[in-house]
Amino acid sequence: MSKDLIILTTIGIYMAIMLVIGIMNSRNSKSISSFTVGGRNAGAWVSAFSYGTAYFSAVMFIGYAGATGWNYGLWGVLIGIGNAVFGALFAWLVLARRTRMITRQLNIKSMPQFFEKRFKSQGMKRFAVAVIFVFLLPYSASVYKGLTSVCSVLLGIDERLSMIAIAVAAALIVVLGGYVAALKADFVQGFVMVVGVIALIAAVVRSEQVGGLTVGLGAMAQKTSELGLGATHFTALTATVIMTSFGTWGLPQMIHKYYAIRDDQEVKRGTVISTVFSLIIAGGGYFIGSLSRLFFNELPAQGRDYLVPRMLESAGVPNILLGLVLVLLISASVSTLTALTITASSTLTMDFIQARLFPKMSPEKSALITKVICGVFIALSYVVANSQTPILDMMSYSWGIISGSFLAPYMLSLYWKGLNRAGAWAGMVGGFLTAAPPVVCKLFFQNAEIPGLDKVANLGPHFACAAMVISIILTVTVSAVFLAARLPGSDTNPEFYTEDAALEETAGA
Repeated sequence: MSKDLIILTTIGIYMAIMLVIGIMNSRNSKSISSFTVGGRNAGAWVSAFSYGTAYFSAVMFIGYAGATGWNYGLWGVLIGIGNAVFGALFAWLVLARRTRMITRQLNIKSMPQFFEKRFKSQGMKRFAVAVIFVFLLPYSASVYKGLTSVCSVLLGIDERLSMIAIAVAAALIVVLGGYVAALKADFVQGFVMVVGVIALIAAVVRSEQVGGLTVGLGAMAQKTSELGLGATHFTALTATVIMTSFGTWGLPQMIHKYYAIRDDQEVKRGTVISTVFSLIIAGGGYFIGSLSRLFFNELPAQGRDYLVPRMLESAGVPNILLGLVLVLLISASVSTLTALTITASSTLTMDFIQARLFPKMSPEKSALITKVICGVFIALSYVVANSQTPILDMMSYSWGIISGSFLAPYMLSLYWKGLNRAGAWAGMVGGFLTAAPPVVCKLFFQNAEIPGLDKVANLGPHFACAAMVISIILTVTVSAVFLAARLPGSDTNPEFYTEDAALEETAGA
């Protein structure tokens, strides 16, 4: 069989499986509740794999792994380790159990609903809806771009055609089956990703360019030392680690994975599974990217987004493994895209269209409208993906603004009863404004720069980290000041925690 036939057959089998999963679960998405949180009965393996597959996509494998490997050499692996420790292990330990308890007790299905019930603010809910829907678009678009670079190099497929293919795969899962189908698809795709990454590491390490693990690490250590990395480089590397790790703590599509976990025992198991999964996927992905300078002396003409695809092309990877690699990347991308699509579209439907415009809408009609909006979101993502913005930039803009806006008020709300509406608003708006300059400069002032660093449009991770820190400071400080002075907006809503305490007593019994 020819190379193209083997690869396309492998992809065809994957697409057929996704179609079957979507059709088999179509009955489970008739209402908006089943479409968004299923039956709140997900086990540890499904929840952890769904979290991990939403976390890592072709954005990581292609955009981040290639760019960081080229910029920092072997130091780039630290990002993968940070993702596993801070983005998975610590995130589950701090957020999962409390999120599951509160959202179940208060019947919360989205992050905007969480803010509305905690702070008794319709305005805050609508602000969250707008930020989530608008700024998940560039992240979704970066998923498209990550996959298309691989397809264009390995298969010679037109980039727009490959974008359409991933959109169709995501639509089959989301529109047909909703959240339950996405969970089951993520479970299958998670195993594909684990097998694919392990096989890919073995193939790349055994390639002629690397020459085995020991030889390759020695050669790459020499290449890394030749980069002459200084304080500016390590500042940028640290910013990327923080953004891609702690940034998940404020992303609604990641937090949403905790809503449907069955019980606390499954949370404990899920914490371990999610951490191991992340270490394999992120650690392996960034390790592959860190070897890029063994394959190239100069950056490929198309830029950093094409480093990993060109590595695979020149590594002599067997055809069947190339097919598996493409399925790995498609799986990672489709799972992330489905999580983004369900989060953005269901939020817009539940928390604006239904809550604000048509409060008497039936659950069945609400689910139908959500599916239509899912299609619109996927189409808009395709349009944004056709811009010339690099993958790393699009993702950092999205993560920076969303996490900068929501991480502090959400995380602190889980534990701090003294947090009030004024503090939450200060954290949200302050984080949003702090993370916004790279986006604004990308659109209107592309030559604006910070002396000694880089153009502002290229500093998304730096501003994202600053946004998260500033948001926490503002949230705590303003809450304390307003509470001490008893100013309007200082209400702490103790009822929110009364119901939570009742649930803890029930769980303990």
